[in-house]
Amino acid sequence: MSATSVGFELVDHPPLPVARPPLSPFHLSEEQVNFFDEHGYLVLRQWITGPLLERLQAAGDAWIERGQGRPAGDDYNFAPRAHGEVLFRVNYLHDKGEAASLELLGSPQVLAVAESLCGPAFVPTYESMVFKQEGDGEQIPWHQDAVHPRRHRVFNFGLYLDRSRIGAGALRVVPGTQRRILDICEIRDEYGWDAPGVIQVELEPGDVLLHDVMVLHGSEPTSGNALRRTVYLEFRAAEGILQDGPWDREWIDRRLRLVPLGLQRHAAMAPGGPAFTWRVPTEFRPQPLGDEQAELKVAHLVHTSGSYCSAGNAGRAPEAAPSP
Repeated sequence: MSATSVGFELVDHPPLPVARPPLSPFHLSEEQVNFFDEHGYLVLRQWITGPLLERLQAAGDAWIERGQGRPAGDDYNFAPRAHGEVLFRVNYLHDKGEAASLELLGSPQVLAVAESLCGPAFVPTYESMVFKQEGDGEQIPWHQDAVHPRRHRVFNFGLYLDRSRIGAGALRVVPGTQRRILDICEIRDEYGWDAPGVIQVELEPGDVLLHDVMVLHGSEPTSGNALRRTVYLEFRAAEGILQDGPWDREWIDRRLRLVPLGLQRHAAMAPGGPAFTWRVPTEFRPQPLGDEQAELKVAHLVHTSGSYCSAGNAGRAPEAAPSP
C-alpha cells in the first residue's frame, strides 16, 4: 500500500515545544516525548492507580455484562469465533452508565499527556474498551490503527485494567514503524510474528501504553487466556483535524464539550487532589449545550482508515479500532 494510493504524501510531524521542566508531574518530559517520537510508543508504569482504577475495573465488568446479547453495531462490536459471535469491544463509553470513564478523561494523568503530545488544542476523538474474554486467545493481526499525513501527532492512551504477559497475548510492537504506511500482508507472510525489531510489552493493571496510531502492532493467538481489558482514549490536535480531516469544526466543538464534563467529574471524585488546568485556545473553547446526556456520545460517522492485511490491503475495523 503506497502513500499515493490514499491521496497524500507522508511527512513527519514537526516537533511540538515541550515545557522544561514539564508543566506538572503528569506532563511528559522532553525525554519521554523524544522516545515516543522515535519509537512510536511509551509505557507509563502505574499511571492510574487506587480508587479510580478500581472504579474502572468495576465499570469494565458492567460494560461487558450489559453488552452481552446486544445487537452488533457502532456501540458494541462482535467478532466471529468457532463457537459463535463474541463481544470484544464497547464504544462511546461515556454514555454507557458508568461515570468512571468520564472521570478518567478529566484526570490530569490523561489530559496532561494529551497536551504534551497534541498541544493545548487536543481533542478526545475516541473512547472505547477493547478486551479478550477469559479463554479467548484469538489473534489480533498485525495492523496500523489509522494512516494520516503525519503533520500532527495522533495517539492512543491505552490503560490496562488487567495483567498482560508474554505467552498470554501480550502486545507485540515494532518500534519505529510509525513513519510510513506498511504492506501488512508482506510483513505477515515473510516474518509471521517475528518482524524485525519486534518487542513484546508486559503490563500490569494501572499501566498505560501510549502508541502512535501508525506504529505496527498486534498479538499472536494463544490458549487459555485470562480476561484482559484495555480502555483506549484517542487524541488528535484540533489543528490537525481541520487540516487533514476526517471531521469538521462542528464535530471538534462537540467532542471538546466532553473535556469540561470530565474535569467536573474528576473534581467531584477527587476533591482537593491534583487537577488539570485546561489551556485550550479561545478559538476552540466550546459552548456547553446544557444537556449533559446529549454531550456524552458524539458519533463519528466517518473514520480515518487503517492499514491491515485484508482485501485490497486497506481495511478498517469498526470504530477504526485500536487493538489490545
